Amino acid sequence: MAPPKPQKHQKKKKPLQINHRLAAIAAFAFVVIAAGISIQMFGDPRAAGPHRIIALNPGAASAEAAPRVSFSDASAGTPTPMDINAPTMPEGPDGPGADGGVRVQVVGSAPSASLAASPLPHAPLAGMTEPGPNGMLPIVARDGRASSAVYARPFHADGNKPMIAIIIGGLGFNARATTQAIDELPAEVSLSFAPYSQDLQTWIDRARAKGHEVLLELPMEPFDTDADDTGPQTLLSTATAPQNQAHLEQLLSHAVGFFGVTNYQGARFATSSQASAPVAQQLKRRGLVFISTGIGQRTALSVEATRAGLGNTAADRIIDARQEADAIDDQLLNLEALALQNHSAIGAGFAYPVTMQQVGVWAQDISSRGYQLAPASAVLSARAAHR
Repeated sequence: MAPPKPQKHQKKKKPLQINHRLAAIAAFAFVVIAAGISIQMFGDPRAAGPHRIIALNPGAASAEAAPRVSFSDASAGTPTPMDINAPTMPEGPDGPGADGGVRVQVVGSAPSASLAASPLPHAPLAGMTEPGPNGMLPIVARDGRASSAVYARPFHADGNKPMIAIIIGGLGFNARATTQAIDELPAEVSLSFAPYSQDLQTWIDRARAKGHEVLLELPMEPFDTDADDTGPQTLLSTATAPQNQAHLEQLLSHAVGFFGVTNYQGARFATSSQASAPVAQQLKRRGLVFISTGIGQRTALSVEATRAGLGNTAADRIIDARQEADAIDDQLLNLEALALQNHSAIGAGFAYPVTMQQVGVWAQDISSRGYQLAPASAVLSARAAHR
Protein backbone atom coordinates (compact mmCIF):
# COMPACT_ATOMS: atom_id res chain seq x y z
CA MET A 1 0.00 0.00 0.00
CA ALA A 2 1.45 3.25 -1.11
CA PRO A 3 2.00 5.89 1.54
CA PRO A 4 -0.53 8.82 1.36
CA LYS A 5 0.47 11.77 -0.72
CA PRO A 6 1.27 14.86 1.25
CA GLN A 7 -1.51 17.52 0.95
CA LYS A 8 -0.61 20.76 -0.72
CA HIS A 9 -0.65 23.78 1.48
CA GLN A 10 -3.65 26.03 0.54
CA LYS A 11 -3.25 29.74 1.00
CA LYS A 12 -6.01 31.59 2.81
CA LYS A 13 -7.95 34.07 0.60
CA LYS A 14 -7.91 37.63 1.80
CA PRO A 15 -11.32 39.25 2.21
CA LEU A 16 -12.36 41.56 -0.66
CA GLN A 17 -11.49 45.17 0.10
CA ILE A 18 -14.24 47.64 -1.00
CA ASN A 19 -13.49 51.23 -1.64
CA HIS A 20 -16.71 52.74 -0.33
CA ARG A 21 -16.06 56.15 -1.84
CA LEU A 22 -15.63 54.75 -5.35
CA ALA A 23 -18.74 52.61 -4.90
CA ALA A 24 -20.84 55.58 -3.89
CA ILE A 25 -19.64 57.59 -6.88
CA ALA A 26 -20.43 54.70 -9.22
CA ALA A 27 -23.91 54.26 -7.75
CA PHE A 28 -24.65 57.99 -8.08
CA ALA A 29 -23.48 57.97 -11.70
CA PHE A 30 -25.68 54.98 -12.43
CA VAL A 31 -28.74 56.72 -10.97
CA VAL A 32 -28.07 59.90 -12.96
CA ILE A 33 -27.64 57.99 -16.22
CA ALA A 34 -30.75 55.89 -15.57
CA ALA A 35 -32.81 58.98 -14.77
CA GLY A 36 -31.65 60.70 -17.95
CA ILE A 37 -32.60 57.68 -20.05
CA SER A 38 -35.97 57.48 -18.31
CA ILE A 39 -36.77 61.13 -18.99
CA GLN A 40 -35.80 60.78 -22.61
CA MET A 41 -38.05 57.74 -22.98
CA PHE A 42 -41.01 58.64 -20.80
CA GLY A 43 -40.81 62.39 -20.18
CA ASP A 44 -40.16 64.36 -17.05
CA PRO A 45 -42.36 62.90 -14.26
CA ARG A 46 -42.67 66.37 -12.71
CA ALA A 47 -44.63 67.48 -15.76
CA ALA A 48 -47.57 65.37 -14.58
CA GLY A 49 -47.85 67.27 -11.35
CA PRO A 50 -50.15 70.23 -10.91
CA HIS A 51 -48.98 73.74 -11.60
CA ARG A 52 -52.31 75.17 -10.48
CA ILE A 53 -55.62 73.56 -9.64
CA ILE A 54 -58.36 75.04 -11.80
CA ALA A 55 -62.04 74.48 -10.98
CA LEU A 56 -64.27 73.34 -13.81
CA ASN A 57 -66.80 76.07 -13.13
CA PRO A 58 -64.86 79.36 -13.14
CA GLY A 59 -66.78 82.58 -13.64
CA ALA A 60 -68.19 83.11 -17.08
CA ALA A 61 -67.21 85.90 -19.44
CA SER A 62 -68.97 89.13 -18.64
CA ALA A 63 -69.75 92.18 -20.72
CA GLU A 64 -69.00 94.31 -17.67
CA ALA A 65 -65.41 93.05 -17.74
CA ALA A 66 -64.88 93.76 -21.43
CA PRO A 67 -62.73 96.76 -22.41
CA ARG A 68 -64.62 99.87 -23.50
CA VAL A 69 -63.66 101.95 -26.49
CA SER A 70 -64.78 105.42 -27.53
CA PHE A 71 -65.84 105.48 -31.17
CA SER A 72 -66.63 109.19 -31.46
CA ASP A 73 -63.32 110.38 -32.91
CA ALA A 74 -62.80 107.21 -34.91
CA SER A 75 -66.17 107.44 -36.62
CA ALA A 76 -65.34 111.01 -37.60
CA GLY A 77 -62.24 109.76 -39.38
CA THR A 78 -59.69 111.01 -36.85
CA PRO A 79 -56.92 108.43 -36.31
CA THR A 80 -56.48 108.34 -32.54
CA PRO A 81 -55.47 105.69 -30.03
CA MET A 82 -58.26 103.89 -28.20
CA ASP A 83 -59.90 105.59 -25.27
CA ILE A 84 -60.17 102.65 -22.89
CA ASN A 85 -62.09 102.90 -19.64
CA ALA A 86 -59.59 100.62 -17.93
CA PRO A 87 -56.08 100.88 -16.51
CA THR A 88 -53.50 102.27 -18.93
CA MET A 89 -52.13 99.70 -21.32
CA PRO A 90 -48.74 98.55 -20.02
CA GLU A 91 -45.72 98.59 -22.22
CA GLY A 92 -43.90 96.62 -23.48
CA PRO A 93 -54.27 67.29 -18.83
CA ASP A 94 -54.30 65.75 -16.53
CA GLY A 95 -56.79 63.96 -14.29
CA PRO A 96 -59.23 65.53 -11.85
CA GLY A 97 -57.93 66.55 -8.46
CA ALA A 98 -59.42 65.67 -5.13
CA ASP A 99 -61.47 68.85 -5.12
CA GLY A 100 -62.95 68.31 -8.57
CA GLY A 101 -60.40 70.55 -10.24
CA VAL A 102 -58.24 69.67 -13.21
CA ARG A 103 -54.46 69.75 -13.14
CA VAL A 104 -53.06 71.75 -16.03
CA GLN A 105 -49.66 73.28 -16.51
CA VAL A 106 -48.44 76.20 -18.58
CA VAL A 107 -44.96 75.67 -19.90
CA GLY A 108 -43.40 78.02 -22.38
CA SER A 109 -40.74 80.37 -23.51
CA ALA A 110 -40.87 83.83 -25.03
CA PRO A 111 -42.80 83.92 -28.31
CA SER A 112 -40.82 84.23 -31.50
CA ALA A 113 -40.75 87.64 -33.14
CA SER A 114 -42.07 86.28 -36.43
CA LEU A 115 -44.19 83.19 -36.99
CA ALA A 116 -44.25 81.85 -40.54
CA ALA A 117 -47.66 80.77 -41.84
CA SER A 118 -49.30 80.26 -45.20
CA PRO A 119 -51.14 83.42 -46.29
CA LEU A 120 -54.89 83.27 -46.80
CA PRO A 121 -56.24 84.18 -50.26
CA HIS A 122 -56.56 87.86 -51.02
CA ALA A 123 -60.11 89.16 -50.59
CA PRO A 124 -62.56 89.62 -52.16
CA LEU A 125 -62.94 86.41 -54.10
CA ALA A 126 -64.83 86.61 -57.37
CA GLY A 127 -68.62 86.51 -57.18
CA MET A 128 -68.81 87.07 -53.42
CA THR A 129 -69.64 90.78 -53.15
CA GLU A 130 -72.18 93.36 -54.23
CA PRO A 131 -72.07 97.17 -53.98
CA GLY A 132 -72.82 98.62 -50.55
CA PRO A 133 -73.00 102.08 -48.97
CA ASN A 134 -69.31 102.21 -47.98
CA GLY A 135 -67.80 99.74 -50.44
CA MET A 136 -68.66 96.10 -51.05
CA LEU A 137 -71.10 93.88 -49.14
CA PRO A 138 -70.59 90.13 -48.71
CA ILE A 139 -73.04 87.80 -50.46
CA VAL A 140 -73.36 84.06 -50.98
CA ALA A 141 -71.96 83.23 -54.43
CA ARG A 142 -74.13 81.59 -57.07
CA ASP A 143 -72.25 78.33 -56.57
CA GLY A 144 -73.06 78.39 -52.85
CA ARG A 145 -69.73 79.65 -51.55
CA ALA A 146 -70.10 81.68 -48.36
CA SER A 147 -67.72 83.99 -46.54
CA SER A 148 -67.98 81.79 -43.45
CA ALA A 149 -66.18 79.04 -45.36
CA VAL A 150 -63.92 80.68 -47.93
CA TYR A 151 -62.49 83.36 -45.61
CA ALA A 152 -61.99 81.07 -42.60
CA ARG A 153 -58.54 79.69 -41.88
CA PRO A 154 -58.27 76.05 -43.05
CA PHE A 155 -57.76 73.67 -40.14
CA HIS A 156 -57.36 69.91 -39.77
CA ALA A 157 -58.56 68.86 -36.34
CA ASP A 158 -56.89 66.12 -34.30
CA GLY A 159 -59.78 64.22 -32.77
CA ASN A 160 -57.65 63.20 -29.80
CA LYS A 161 -56.88 66.75 -28.67
CA PRO A 162 -59.32 69.33 -27.31
CA MET A 163 -59.39 72.55 -29.32
CA ILE A 164 -58.81 76.01 -27.85
CA ALA A 165 -59.45 79.18 -29.86
CA ILE A 166 -58.35 82.70 -28.97
CA ILE A 167 -59.89 85.88 -30.40
CA ILE A 168 -57.98 89.13 -29.98
CA GLY A 169 -60.20 92.16 -30.57
CA GLY A 170 -60.21 95.94 -30.63
CA LEU A 171 -57.81 96.00 -33.56
CA GLY A 172 -57.37 98.70 -36.16
CA PHE A 173 -57.23 101.88 -34.04
CA ASN A 174 -53.81 101.49 -32.44
CA ALA A 175 -51.18 100.80 -35.11
CA ARG A 176 -48.60 99.43 -32.68
CA ALA A 177 -50.98 96.99 -31.00
CA THR A 178 -52.49 95.91 -34.32
CA THR A 179 -49.06 95.26 -35.82
CA GLN A 180 -48.05 93.23 -32.76
CA ALA A 181 -51.17 91.08 -33.01
CA ILE A 182 -50.71 90.43 -36.73
CA ASP A 183 -46.96 89.80 -36.71
CA GLU A 184 -46.30 88.10 -33.38
CA LEU A 185 -49.32 85.96 -32.55
CA PRO A 186 -49.69 82.44 -34.00
CA ALA A 187 -51.67 82.36 -37.23
CA GLU A 188 -54.33 80.20 -35.52
CA VAL A 189 -55.31 83.17 -33.34
CA SER A 190 -58.39 84.88 -34.82
CA LEU A 191 -58.35 88.68 -35.00
CA SER A 192 -61.35 91.01 -34.79
CA PHE A 193 -61.34 94.57 -36.09
CA ALA A 194 -63.39 97.65 -35.21
CA PRO A 195 -65.40 98.78 -38.26
CA TYR A 196 -64.55 102.45 -37.80
CA SER A 197 -60.79 101.85 -38.03
CA GLN A 198 -58.86 103.98 -40.48
CA ASP A 199 -57.30 101.88 -43.28
CA LEU A 200 -59.43 98.93 -42.15
CA GLN A 201 -59.04 97.03 -45.42
CA THR A 202 -55.26 97.42 -45.31
CA TRP A 203 -55.16 95.96 -41.80
CA ILE A 204 -57.39 93.04 -42.77
CA ASP A 205 -55.27 92.33 -45.85
CA ARG A 206 -52.13 92.31 -43.68
CA ALA A 207 -53.73 89.98 -41.15
CA ARG A 208 -54.84 87.51 -43.82
CA ALA A 209 -51.42 87.65 -45.45
CA LYS A 210 -50.01 86.42 -42.13
CA GLY A 211 -52.55 83.58 -42.02
CA HIS A 212 -55.03 85.04 -39.51
CA GLU A 213 -58.74 84.70 -40.14
CA VAL A 214 -60.68 87.88 -39.39
CA LEU A 215 -63.92 88.91 -37.68
CA LEU A 216 -65.64 92.29 -37.96
CA GLU A 217 -66.94 93.85 -34.74
CA LEU A 218 -70.54 95.09 -34.79
CA PRO A 219 -71.24 97.83 -32.24
CA MET A 220 -74.44 96.94 -30.37
CA GLU A 221 -76.42 98.82 -27.79
CA PRO A 222 -75.09 98.44 -24.22
CA PHE A 223 -77.09 98.94 -21.05
CA ASP A 224 -75.25 102.15 -20.17
CA THR A 225 -75.26 104.21 -23.34
CA ASP A 226 -73.83 107.25 -21.54
CA ALA A 227 -70.74 105.38 -20.37
CA ASP A 228 -70.22 103.28 -23.49
CA ASP A 229 -69.77 105.15 -26.78
CA THR A 230 -70.47 102.65 -29.54
CA GLY A 231 -70.65 105.07 -32.46
CA PRO A 232 -73.27 106.32 -34.92
CA GLN A 233 -74.04 102.98 -36.59
CA THR A 234 -74.83 101.06 -33.41
CA LEU A 235 -77.49 98.36 -33.68
CA LEU A 236 -80.25 99.39 -31.28
CA SER A 237 -82.88 97.42 -29.40
CA THR A 238 -85.39 100.24 -30.01
CA ALA A 239 -84.68 100.76 -33.72
CA THR A 240 -86.96 99.49 -36.46
CA ALA A 241 -85.86 96.59 -38.63
CA PRO A 242 -85.12 98.88 -41.63
CA GLN A 243 -83.06 101.20 -39.41
CA ASN A 244 -80.92 98.36 -38.05
CA GLN A 245 -80.63 96.88 -41.52
CA ALA A 246 -79.28 100.18 -42.83
CA HIS A 247 -76.77 100.37 -39.98
CA LEU A 248 -75.73 96.75 -40.57
CA GLU A 249 -75.10 97.38 -44.26
CA GLN A 250 -73.03 100.43 -43.39
CA LEU A 251 -70.91 98.35 -41.03
CA LEU A 252 -70.48 95.31 -43.25
CA SER A 253 -69.44 97.38 -46.26
CA HIS A 254 -66.42 98.95 -44.57
CA ALA A 255 -64.19 96.05 -45.70
CA VAL A 256 -64.11 92.54 -47.16
CA GLY A 257 -62.41 89.30 -46.17
CA PHE A 258 -63.99 88.57 -42.77
CA PHE A 259 -65.56 85.15 -42.21
CA GLY A 260 -67.99 86.36 -39.58
CA VAL A 261 -68.86 89.01 -37.06
CA THR A 262 -68.69 89.51 -33.33
CA ASN A 263 -70.26 92.05 -31.02
CA TYR A 264 -68.77 95.14 -29.48
CA GLN A 265 -70.76 95.68 -26.25
CA GLY A 266 -74.42 94.78 -26.95
CA ALA A 267 -75.76 93.59 -23.58
CA ARG A 268 -79.06 95.46 -24.11
CA PHE A 269 -79.41 94.70 -27.81
CA ALA A 270 -78.90 90.99 -27.13
CA THR A 271 -81.99 90.92 -24.88
CA SER A 272 -84.38 91.97 -27.66
CA SER A 273 -85.75 89.22 -29.88
CA GLN A 274 -87.57 91.78 -32.01
CA ALA A 275 -84.38 93.69 -32.79
CA SER A 276 -82.13 90.62 -33.04
CA ALA A 277 -84.19 88.53 -35.46
CA PRO A 278 -83.86 90.75 -38.59
CA VAL A 279 -80.13 91.23 -37.97
CA ALA A 280 -79.56 87.48 -37.60
CA GLN A 281 -81.53 86.80 -40.76
CA GLN A 282 -79.53 89.32 -42.77
CA LEU A 283 -76.21 87.94 -41.52
CA LYS A 284 -77.35 84.47 -42.57
CA ARG A 285 -78.34 85.70 -46.05
CA ARG A 286 -74.89 87.24 -46.45
CA GLY A 287 -73.10 83.98 -45.65
CA LEU A 288 -71.55 85.03 -42.33
CA VAL A 289 -71.40 83.53 -38.84
CA PHE A 290 -71.65 85.16 -35.41
CA ILE A 291 -69.39 84.63 -32.37
CA SER A 292 -70.49 86.56 -29.30
CA THR A 293 -68.14 87.74 -26.57
CA GLY A 294 -69.08 88.90 -23.12
CA ILE A 295 -72.89 88.99 -23.43
CA GLY A 296 -73.73 85.52 -22.19
CA GLN A 297 -74.03 82.02 -23.60
CA ARG A 298 -77.77 82.08 -24.23
CA THR A 299 -79.46 85.36 -25.12
CA ALA A 300 -82.37 86.45 -27.28
CA LEU A 301 -79.77 87.24 -29.94
CA SER A 302 -78.29 83.71 -29.85
CA VAL A 303 -81.77 82.17 -29.91
CA GLU A 304 -82.76 84.22 -32.95
CA ALA A 305 -79.44 83.40 -34.64
CA THR A 306 -80.10 79.69 -34.23
CA ARG A 307 -83.68 80.10 -35.41
CA ALA A 308 -82.44 81.89 -38.54
CA GLY A 309 -79.93 79.13 -39.27
CA LEU A 310 -77.03 81.49 -38.62
CA GLY A 311 -73.94 79.65 -37.43
CA ASN A 312 -73.18 80.99 -33.97
CA THR A 313 -71.40 80.30 -30.72
CA ALA A 314 -70.10 82.24 -27.73
CA ALA A 315 -66.69 82.80 -26.19
CA ASP A 316 -66.36 81.01 -22.86
CA ARG A 317 -64.07 83.50 -21.14
CA ILE A 318 -62.77 87.03 -21.41
CA ILE A 319 -59.14 86.35 -20.60
CA ASP A 320 -57.98 89.87 -19.70
CA ALA A 321 -60.70 91.43 -17.56
CA ARG A 322 -57.70 92.13 -15.34
CA GLN A 323 -54.72 93.35 -17.36
CA GLU A 324 -52.17 91.45 -15.28
CA ALA A 325 -49.96 88.62 -16.50
CA ASP A 326 -50.87 86.22 -13.68
CA ALA A 327 -54.60 86.87 -14.07
CA ILE A 328 -54.42 86.25 -17.81
CA ASP A 329 -52.46 83.04 -17.22
CA ASP A 330 -55.18 81.87 -14.84
CA GLN A 331 -57.86 82.46 -17.46
CA LEU A 332 -55.84 80.56 -20.06
CA LEU A 333 -55.63 77.68 -17.60
CA ASN A 334 -59.40 77.93 -17.16
CA LEU A 335 -59.75 77.52 -20.92
CA GLU A 336 -57.67 74.35 -20.79
CA ALA A 337 -59.89 72.95 -18.05
CA LEU A 338 -63.02 73.79 -20.04
CA ALA A 339 -61.56 72.25 -23.19
CA LEU A 340 -60.88 69.01 -21.31
CA GLN A 341 -64.46 68.95 -20.11
CA ASN A 342 -66.23 70.11 -23.28
CA HIS A 343 -63.75 69.19 -26.07
CA SER A 344 -63.33 72.86 -27.00
CA ALA A 345 -63.05 76.35 -25.52
CA ILE A 346 -62.96 79.90 -26.85
CA GLY A 347 -61.23 82.78 -25.09
CA ALA A 348 -61.62 86.43 -26.07
CA GLY A 349 -59.14 89.15 -25.25
CA PHE A 350 -58.32 92.75 -26.06
CA ALA A 351 -55.24 94.00 -27.89
CA TYR A 352 -53.34 94.89 -24.72
CA PRO A 353 -49.59 94.24 -25.03
CA VAL A 354 -49.70 92.10 -21.87
CA THR A 355 -52.54 90.01 -23.30
CA MET A 356 -50.70 89.33 -26.53
CA GLN A 357 -47.46 88.57 -24.67
CA GLN A 358 -49.11 86.01 -22.38
CA VAL A 359 -51.09 84.40 -25.19
CA GLY A 360 -47.92 84.10 -27.27
CA VAL A 361 -46.01 82.40 -24.45
CA TRP A 362 -48.91 80.11 -23.55
CA ALA A 363 -49.39 79.01 -27.16
CA GLN A 364 -45.76 77.94 -27.63
CA ASP A 365 -46.14 74.48 -26.04
CA ILE A 366 -49.89 73.96 -26.22
CA SER A 367 -49.57 70.83 -28.36
CA SER A 368 -47.15 69.13 -25.96
CA ARG A 369 -49.72 69.64 -23.19
CA GLY A 370 -52.34 67.72 -25.15
CA TYR A 371 -54.33 70.56 -26.73
CA GLN A 372 -54.52 72.12 -30.18
CA LEU A 373 -54.70 75.82 -30.88
CA ALA A 374 -57.49 76.28 -33.40
CA PRO A 375 -59.08 79.16 -35.31
CA ALA A 376 -62.41 80.28 -33.88
CA SER A 377 -64.14 79.15 -37.09
CA ALA A 378 -62.96 75.58 -36.49
CA VAL A 379 -64.35 75.51 -32.95
CA LEU A 380 -67.67 76.92 -34.16
CA SER A 381 -67.88 74.23 -36.85
CA ALA A 382 -67.00 71.47 -34.39
CA ARG A 383 -69.64 72.64 -31.92
CA ALA A 384 -72.26 72.81 -34.68
CA ALA A 385 -71.46 69.24 -35.69
CA HIS A 386 -72.04 67.97 -32.14
CA ARG A 387 -75.41 69.68 -31.66
